[in-house]
Amino acid sequence: MEGTIFAFLPAVVAIALALLTKQVYVSLFLGIFTGAMMLASGNILRALGTLYTVMSEKVGANVPILVFLVVLGIFVVLMQKSGGSKAYGEWAERKIKSKGSALAATAGLGCLIFVDDYFNCLTVGSVMRPITDKFKVSHAKLAWIIDSTAAPVCIIAPISSWAAAVSGQLDGNGLTVFIKTIPFNIYAILTIIMVFVFCGSGFDFGKMKRNEQIAAETGDLDAGETDLASESDSSIIANPRGKVHHLIVPVIILIACCVGGMIYSGFFYNWDTGLYGTTLQSANVIEAFANCDAGSSLAIGSTIALVLVAAYYMLTKVLSFKEISDSFTQGFKTMVPAILILTFAWSISGIMGAKGGYLDAQSFVQKNMEMIPQTVQAFFPVLFFITACLIAFSTGTSWGTFGVLVPIAVTILGGSGTLVFLTVSATLGGAVFGDHISPISDTTILASTGGACNHVDHVKTQIPYALLIAVITAITYLVGGLLSTLGSVIACAVMWAVALVLFFGFVIVLKATSKKKA
Repeated sequence: MEGTIFAFLPAVVAIALALLTKQVYVSLFLGIFTGAMMLASGNILRALGTLYTVMSEKVGANVPILVFLVVLGIFVVLMQKSGGSKAYGEWAERKIKSKGSALAATAGLGCLIFVDDYFNCLTVGSVMRPITDKFKVSHAKLAWIIDSTAAPVCIIAPISSWAAAVSGQLDGNGLTVFIKTIPFNIYAILTIIMVFVFCGSGFDFGKMKRNEQIAAETGDLDAGETDLASESDSSIIANPRGKVHHLIVPVIILIACCVGGMIYSGFFYNWDTGLYGTTLQSANVIEAFANCDAGSSLAIGSTIALVLVAAYYMLTKVLSFKEISDSFTQGFKTMVPAILILTFAWSISGIMGAKGGYLDAQSFVQKNMEMIPQTVQAFFPVLFFITACLIAFSTGTSWGTFGVLVPIAVTILGGSGTLVFLTVSATLGGAVFGDHISPISDTTILASTGGACNHVDHVKTQIPYALLIAVITAITYLVGGLLSTLGSVIACAVMWAVALVLFFGFVIVLKATSKKKA
């Protein structure tokens, strides 16, 4: 079954069970086990051996990300113990006077943290959740804002781990090509526009509207759903002497150290550890970001930041060394649910072979995409967008999706030009959309964690919003592909005109329908 459409069966099983039972852990495990049984031809013992081999490979390859998550968990506990989170919440309560302002501030912070989506999800959630809770913003709404300003912002930021990952898939100066795709990335940019429009207008629809109504009327921010994980701990007592700077300074230190870690990793990404020392591999800061190892960079940066912040708290006398040490186990505990789901999500992607190997879903995609005749090149952008949506949804990995499709697009189309930029941007946007609506996506899992939202509830409430933008985006790529011969400027201008008209048209229709039902 390797290299066939059956390679996607583990994801189908996991996603279907997760949506039906709402038991994410069991569903993901059974999805992995299904793939292992396929590889072992029904032999249960061999299947279990394969399952844990894949899991050990994927966890081993992602240890830096797990370290980063644990350090962020420790950071959150430290900020709570220092009294910084409480002081910031009290300050924000005085400054932020409305629910709309709280939502806009959350979205704004999400856009500012563009270095990495993992960092974005957990930082925005931990900083803004106390504030949004005060204004009775449902956790599903918070998780949606976090998710919609994580990957969409990172995929259009030239200096980010995502830009580095995409640039590595492109020949020549990959970063230059990536920058040229940004104006054509309709899904990412329009998603960000939607967040600010909906936050400013207070408009919601679908299950999200119901969750918001329950939160406003009863104060139940989870709409009756059980939390995936809560980063708050009732046993944590905030220092009454805590100030706002005890939250702000650690966040600034963390951001600075993570950015510094990426630059450092990029300059020294291929170390020569011989007698003659280390060889510089990058000529400038931009190249350093393109060459960095995002996982290692975040682990290194966050570890250094933790040491500095611990020293800062002890110097300002809000936490003792013992209190800081106790926070390590508490911080780890808050991240256990996210780590467990991520482990399963990585494993299911690995056993499917999203990047080759095992069931080898990658070769199935490559064989079928290369069979597309070149006479339909004008439809490549919309075809690659839809294909990327499906792959990212079924595998839960946007990076794996564009890692497979971007090289295929460049190889088939060759060189550069409007159609290449359109197709690559369509692939990136489709990967982000599939990632948004997939229950087994790591970014979606982290957004649920950051928003303290039930994971399946987050997926269900986000799907209508993401689907709205995806439909509009598909239409614009169809138009853009047909106009690609007229040049980049004309194609881009027409695409955005169509996208904005459709978006605001849909919003007007949805509002009118909502009023009629009311």
